[in-house]
Amino acid sequence: MSKLALIIKREFIAKVRNKSFIVMTFLSPLLFVGIGAFVGYLGSMKADMKTIAIHDETGKFVSQFKNDEEYKYLDLSSVDTKILKDSIVKESYEGLLIIPKAANNESLQKGIQYVSNDSPSVLFVEKLEDVISKKITDENFLAQGLDTLKISNAKAAVSINLTKASGEEALKGLNEIKIAIGGAFGYLIMMFIVIYGNMVMRSVIEEKTSRIIEVIISSVKPFQLMMGKIIGTSMAGILQFLIWAILGVAAMFIMTSIFGVQMGAASASQSQEAMAMAQKEMGGDFQMYLKEILNLPLLSIALGFIVYFVGGYFLYSSFYAAIGAAVDNETDSQQFLLPIIMPLILGVYIGFFTVINDPHGTVATVFSMIPLTSPIVMLMRIPFGVPWWQIAISVTLLFGTFLGVVWFASKIYRVGILMYGKKPTWKELYKWLKY
Repeated sequence: MSKLALIIKREFIAKVRNKSFIVMTFLSPLLFVGIGAFVGYLGSMKADMKTIAIHDETGKFVSQFKNDEEYKYLDLSSVDTKILKDSIVKESYEGLLIIPKAANNESLQKGIQYVSNDSPSVLFVEKLEDVISKKITDENFLAQGLDTLKISNAKAAVSINLTKASGEEALKGLNEIKIAIGGAFGYLIMMFIVIYGNMVMRSVIEEKTSRIIEVIISSVKPFQLMMGKIIGTSMAGILQFLIWAILGVAAMFIMTSIFGVQMGAASASQSQEAMAMAQKEMGGDFQMYLKEILNLPLLSIALGFIVYFVGGYFLYSSFYAAIGAAVDNETDSQQFLLPIIMPLILGVYIGFFTVINDPHGTVATVFSMIPLTSPIVMLMRIPFGVPWWQIAISVTLLFGTFLGVVWFASKIYRVGILMYGKKPTWKELYKWLKY
């Protein structure tokens, strides 16, 4: 067996036998399912009823406010506002809406007040404003001699039918589904890079601190040791992800089917109502959506995920390994981690805010070629259909950059693993590249 294979085996076994690795492998799915069940429980709880006092001196608006599950409106127009304000201070009511008399509607619009101890939510204030403005608008229409019923009936609701150039009917919201699929894979790659890239860095720091690295480096080349750590850790990470997926699905099935625990923020009744409403609204479109999803380049998405998963992880893990070799503890590594994390964050930003609007535009295309962002951006573009030559260029640049980074990182790694007691600077790292 080659030295590289021995290092990979050693790193893999060391990771999977680690107590924290074993505990988190089996505990994490239970924690996620438990949090989901807790959120579902909180979502099923009804919000506390809030009572809003209304002092309407005009007598025209109080009947427009309807009680709902969260707010109850009381007509206290006959009570003096000073007494009502004192009640607000004593927290007898959540808030007080004061609608004064005015010479005209224009003056009335500027004189309305809402009194409360705490600042109300923006949505609640907008709700109050909508109710009052609708009533004033109707009055303005009547004052101008306009029939509000005819105006309401004259309003048009336009629904544009989407059609492909080939003549087939297109569906609304399909771009959102595509970006969700690509975004999910891209986010998974980013999460894997951050979690297990840090694991590679910590492994290097631990061996360097314990001085065991000096014994190991006497038998293997620094490049072999670095690659062995990257590959061995990635294999342990993939195994952990598979176990998480299996245990997570099993735990969710048991919680929902056997114990009847609802997952997520919606209650069971709300979920059934939402499903029924969605089926009613979509009608025959559901089959069309399913057909469109099946027509997506699923094979390209799957292969792209594997290729960019491997390339992206190897590329960034080389950076993490070099940083681990350059420092003596995790605290010193923080100054070097930000430049590594920023391209990942930029890739997510470009993906969600640019690809969804213009998947074949200049910005999306350029960042899907840049190796530091391509694992995320290109995966978000592939569901929209990307020419094969662009994918080929992107993959070539990604793995070419990986080889170049490994070569540079191995130089830092070779010098850094034997350096102790000194916090390196960017200038010193540049010098190490020349050795």
